[in-house]
Amino acid sequence: MFDNRSPIYQQIAEQIRTDVLHGSLAEDEQIMSTNQYAQLFRINPATAAKAFQELVTEGVIYKRRGVGMFVAPGAREALARQRRERFFAEVVDSMVAEAKALGVPLGDVVAHIEHAGKERR
Repeated sequence: MFDNRSPIYQQIAEQIRTDVLHGSLAEDEQIMSTNQYAQLFRINPATAAKAFQELVTEGVIYKRRGVGMFVAPGAREALARQRRERFFAEVVDSMVAEAKALGVPLGDVVAHIEHAGKERR
C-alpha cells in the first residue's frame, strides 16, 4: 500500500480522503482505529494517529470520545470541491497555457476533450 514518495501518515490520510470521496466510507461511518491501522499495515500507531490528526484538522473526520473516529458530515462534498479546484488549477490551467504557447486554439482543445469523453463512455 505504501510507497517511498511521501510519508506514510500522508499516504494514510490520502487513502482515507479517497475512500470518503469515492463513497467507500460514508458520513458518520466509523473508521479503523490507530491500533487497527498499526496492526494491519505493521506501522507505529503514532503514524496513524498523525494521519488522523491531519484529517480532524481538515474536518474530514471527527472523534467520538470513547468510541472512535468517524467520517464528518459534509466531508465528501468538501473533498470533491477541493479536488475540483485543484484539478482546474493544476491540470486545466496548465493545459490552457500550454495550448496557447503552442498556438492551439482553445476550441480545438475543447473539441478534443469532448471527443475523448464520448469514446470512454
